Amino acid sequence: MQTELSRKLGIEHAVFGFTPFPAVAAAISRAGGFGVLGAVRYTAPDDLARDLDWLDAHTGGRPYGLDVVMPARTVEGPKDQTLTEADVEAMIPEEHRRFVRDTLAAHRVPELAEGEASGWRITGWLEQVARTQLDVAFDHPIRLLANALGSPPADVVARAHDQDILVAALAGSARHARKHRQAGIDIVVAQGYEAGGHTGEIATMVLTPEIVEAVDPLPVLAAGGIGSGPQVAAALTLGAQGVWLGSVWLTTTEAELHSPALTRKLLAAGSGDTVRSRALTGKPARQLRTAWTDAWDDPAGPGTLPMPLQGLLVAEAVSRIQKYEVEPLLGTPVGQIVGRMTTERSVQAVVDDLTRGFEQAVDRINRIAGRSGQS
Repeated sequence: MQTELSRKLGIEHAVFGFTPFPAVAAAISRAGGFGVLGAVRYTAPDDLARDLDWLDAHTGGRPYGLDVVMPARTVEGPKDQTLTEADVEAMIPEEHRRFVRDTLAAHRVPELAEGEASGWRITGWLEQVARTQLDVAFDHPIRLLANALGSPPADVVARAHDQDILVAALAGSARHARKHRQAGIDIVVAQGYEAGGHTGEIATMVLTPEIVEAVDPLPVLAAGGIGSGPQVAAALTLGAQGVWLGSVWLTTTEAELHSPALTRKLLAAGSGDTVRSRALTGKPARQLRTAWTDAWDDPAGPGTLPMPLQGLLVAEAVSRIQKYEVEPLLGTPVGQIVGRMTTERSVQAVVDDLTRGFEQAVDRINRIAGRSGQS
């Protein structure tokens, strides 16, 4: 699975794996792909520095990258004022806080212990937090910086390029992709409707060739609904120079979900058991459908808040749901490919399956093409 982009980065397979878990990112790189660590869960720069140090020591000298979240549009304060987390928290209406309390009470979700901090915070959606993450990242040998919500600010792109770091951005339409090209982005990730997390409304099969044509000659990675070798082959046939995979790593043995109940739900889920909902962050994000997403999507409720208000509003609630494994409410961002995730496997086994399936798909197409040439 070699492409011009994979050769440029010095990786064996054009498989880019996004994950919030350092052990998974390292294993992807060691397996010949390109591990990309998600930074959004890091609230303290020292924690990110610790895990990047660990990656440096456990990737076997193979390249890896970092994914940050710097929203193009967020809640803004008065002119020239930098909003703190407390400022943003103060904007959350009491009606929404009451809705969270009532939903948790209806499902008998226990409180956190006194003095126990929420372990799930979305402060990484705030630009100033993302910038502190970048200060840490640029002290490490990352080869790729990806932004999940639009093009990073121009000064961030310039700083990355000064350090010979490629910059990638996700796009849900050809229009978004053209904006990335104009902003100096090096790689566009075509994020299809099927993907886990934040997605647009265009399916990968349609979106990928549209973006390839829109940003030519920039390399494009296909994302969404890809979890097998034949699907990788289809993406490359559509003009992509690699694939961007996130969901398939959630049920690997290296993943640190720390929730047997959530792992069981993922392994049992079908491809129709996800929903695009604003319940988690305020922007449409594909995730497991649960009683929590149903409550927020119910027209009788108060509706979700814009990013980052929604993420801050539900942070403690999500921590409580996860800690006590309240199964009706328990979920996670994941794509429609979850229907293929039926067993726990190592990262290496997933990569081996991808490469083997890719080779079989290419052989099949070659046989078809050969017969067509003889007819």
